[in-house]
Amino acid sequence: MSDAPETPEDDIEMDFFGHLAELRKRLMNVLWGLIPTVGLSFTFREELLTLLKAPLEEAWEKRGMVAKLHYAAPIDAVVAYLKLSLGVGIILSAPWIFWQVWAFVAPGLYRHEKKYVLPFVVATAIFFIGGAAFGYVFVFPLFFEFLLDFNKGLEATMMVGEYVSFATRMLLAFGCVFEVPVVTSLLALLGIVNWKQLLDFGRWWIVIASVLAAILTPPDPMSQVMMLIPLIVLYFGSVGVAYVIGPKVSASDRADDAS
Repeated sequence: MSDAPETPEDDIEMDFFGHLAELRKRLMNVLWGLIPTVGLSFTFREELLTLLKAPLEEAWEKRGMVAKLHYAAPIDAVVAYLKLSLGVGIILSAPWIFWQVWAFVAPGLYRHEKKYVLPFVVATAIFFIGGAAFGYVFVFPLFFEFLLDFNKGLEATMMVGEYVSFATRMLLAFGCVFEVPVVTSLLALLGIVNWKQLLDFGRWWIVIASVLAAILTPPDPMSQVMMLIPLIVLYFGSVGVAYVIGPKVSASDRADDAS
């Protein structure tokens, strides 16, 4: 039996431009995968807009008001529908998009690591779609009710373009946030980190999560807090997953960390 170190199978040496060509191929595949889902979303654009504004309407109706979306110019509605179609198309294409990401990474993995690609593609897509669903079902109603109470006494004129941009941005942001346990679990499964290192990094993660919440959400405290809480909960939940599936920490490792 050879004692040669294990190397990634089927690894092909590529220079910088070779990696760029591979990246371009994967990006083009993503684009081709988006075309049918965006087209389908645009076909049902009115139904999707009705669904998207349902949490807003529910919050307004609880206060005896009617939620109406306005537009300042005829092109505004068209742009809003295009933004909505693109956002929904990305969510629907999540399995294909993440498959292209993993296909770009997979050639550099070992054979025993490649068997995790398909399960993690499925998990990545499920968590992304689940994150968007979480934002829509749980966060949107609370968020809109809070804003209506906060802005009591003021009359709102809501523009369709601004609302669609805000809502789709929030849904995609929550989808990305829910990828935290998938990424940390993969790192633990590959032996790159262990649960103890993730736990020790937790204090820094809170700072990073605060910055991410500020970047991914509109500049208001409520939306930032509602993004920050899942980021922290999901991270520390993934520490427990890493404890189960990742490398075990020996007593000497703990002593080294403590010293």
